[in-house]
Amino acid sequence: MKKPSGRASGAKRSPVPKTVDDYLARVPEPAHSTLEKVRAVIRSAAPPEAEEVISYGIPMFKHKGMLMGFAAFSNHCSLFPGKSPLETLKDELRHYRTAKGTVQFPVDKPPPAKLIKKLVRARIAENERISKR
Repeated sequence: MKKPSGRASGAKRSPVPKTVDDYLARVPEPAHSTLEKVRAVIRSAAPPEAEEVISYGIPMFKHKGMLMGFAAFSNHCSLFPGKSPLETLKDELRHYRTAKGTVQFPVDKPPPAKLIKKLVRARIAENERISKR
C-alpha cells in the first residue's frame, strides 16, 4: 500500500528554487520584505567570499560550511544558525521560540540586526574551529 503524501489529490509540488532570488520571489508580503532585511544583515556580517546557496529548499549562506539559513513559513519566519550559536546566545534569544538550531520570529518583525550579526559571527567562529581540525 502506498503511503499518503499529505498533499491534496493531484496536487503537484512546486519545483525547488535554484537561487535565493527565486526563493524570495515566491514569498508573499510581509514575509518577503522581512526576509530581504534578514538577508542583507546576514550578508553584511558574513565574509565577502561567503556564497548564497539553496540547501534543503531554503536560502543558506555558506563559508567553510553552512553559516546561516532563513525561510518563510505560513505563520512565522525562521533563522537556521545551528545549535551552538543558539546555546552561546541563549539569554539574548529568550524572547524567541527556539529549537534544534532554529530561531522563529513573526513574519513582519525580524530580530534586531545586532542579534542576527552575533549569530552569524558565532557560526563563523564555529566553522573556523571545525575547518582547522
